[in-house]
Amino acid sequence: MELPSKSMERAVQELSRLPGIGRRSALRLILHLLRQGNDRMENLATSIQDLSSNSQFCENCHSISDVALCSICNDPKRDGKSICVVEDIRDVLALENTHAFRGKYHVLGGLISPMDGLGPGDLTIDELIEKIKSNGADEVIMALSSTMEGDTTAFYIYRKIGDLSLKLTSIARGLPIGDSLEYADEVTLSRSLQQRVLFESTLSK
Repeated sequence: MELPSKSMERAVQELSRLPGIGRRSALRLILHLLRQGNDRMENLATSIQDLSSNSQFCENCHSISDVALCSICNDPKRDGKSICVVEDIRDVLALENTHAFRGKYHVLGGLISPMDGLGPGDLTIDELIEKIKSNGADEVIMALSSTMEGDTTAFYIYRKIGDLSLKLTSIARGLPIGDSLEYADEVTLSRSLQQRVLFESTLSK
């Protein structure tokens, strides 16, 4: 159904491009914003423009930041010898909420997924390997989702750094198979991190 307003039609089309939002949901959001008045819509537009103009990837961990180094990488109290490898910033936020990890992170920016056209070269794996070698990491923690893509990515990294003199671990499988870290409750996620196991021990399971 074509909407009576061309500007509304365009807004609905743009919103419906977002993941998880169909045309009906987009229309509902647009109608809600119209009821809020111009100030609310202008604030939303300004915040999105600000996000586009000022956000960037942290030079060290590749998380999202407003400056060259994010607050975690710039914190001298964090242990730079312990690196937790995650898929994206949502996993960083989930792990930080547990207050169980005091090292630093490395955000891959996705998982190896041939079906989605994502290979190792599309992720920040080379940067991770260079960081490990240059910083002399003591431990690398694989905190990736227990999915086929997560396991494939973890194994690929293991093959790349398995010969280095460091401790390579994986969070304990307290998480249901196929679940993402962002959906785990803080207690389960904290225990999974604290009870992490050597990565090699997961290969035979």
